[in-house]
Amino acid sequence: MFPNRRDFMLQGVAAGAMMGVPGFLHAQIPVGDMTLDVVSDGHLTLPGSFIFDAMPKDELMPILERAGQEYDQLTPPCNLSLLRGNGRVVLFDAGSGSEFMPTAGKMLDALDALGVAPDDITDLVFTHGHPDHLWGVLDDFGDALFTNAAHYMGQAEWDYWTDPNTVNTIDSGRQAFAIGAERRLAVVAEQMTFFNDGDEVVPGVGARMTPGHTPGHMAFEVRAGNSAVMIVGDSIGNDHVALARPAWESGSDQDRVLGAKTRVGLINDLVASATPIVGFHLGHGGIGRIDKAADGFTFVTEL
Repeated sequence: MFPNRRDFMLQGVAAGAMMGVPGFLHAQIPVGDMTLDVVSDGHLTLPGSFIFDAMPKDELMPILERAGQEYDQLTPPCNLSLLRGNGRVVLFDAGSGSEFMPTAGKMLDALDALGVAPDDITDLVFTHGHPDHLWGVLDDFGDALFTNAAHYMGQAEWDYWTDPNTVNTIDSGRQAFAIGAERRLAVVAEQMTFFNDGDEVVPGVGARMTPGHTPGHMAFEVRAGNSAVMIVGDSIGNDHVALARPAWESGSDQDRVLGAKTRVGLINDLVASATPIVGFHLGHGGIGRIDKAADGFTFVTEL
């Protein structure tokens, strides 16, 4: 049903060489007759305090050491998902674009390496409205980039980012997120269709509400017969502390308590069902599965 480890890694090496992007790892997984590719948008560069400050440092440091993760700086990859099959080309999230961070916004190069142009995208589905997922929806002239695509966002997420009061109620460090989201969503409003928890967004793609990181964050189950993959977005934000201690509150979540509750429930469901995942900020190409470990959980890239 799924590629073996040798095929999985060979796909990564071949695509990385083709793109000429240091550190880029391409991963691909079949879902029935469809193909799900990881599309790299580059990576972010963030202070470790963005996530780690609320965590007990004496327990955190051994976890980071085992994972080879520095405390002071994070460089998470940005893994967009591209689903092709049944006459559709579905892109999950639009990346950062050129205005957020110089190490990100590489999506168009990655799509081009796969022979996909923005005009080929039939459907653009958002997990949430943070800059690294939304700001690439416009081109460098401020116009809609994916002109032939139907756009989809959860109703609760849309309501939050288009509410003029959000900029006053969001924490000060994220006020630019609110301003940027409102401006971009206004441009693509006529292309937007809304959905709710449990809806089938496009054929074979079901929405699962995973709030906390943002108020209306969504994950998506891609299913064809007995094959399924869960696109988790930022509901599982990394492959080290989020798995080792999923109940710990993370500074990356806008509602830290709800984010931790969502993360625990989602991980438990994924482990019980042995469903492979694509994680937006997970390493090693972003595709793998979560296994129970002696202490917490672990991300396994061998499927």
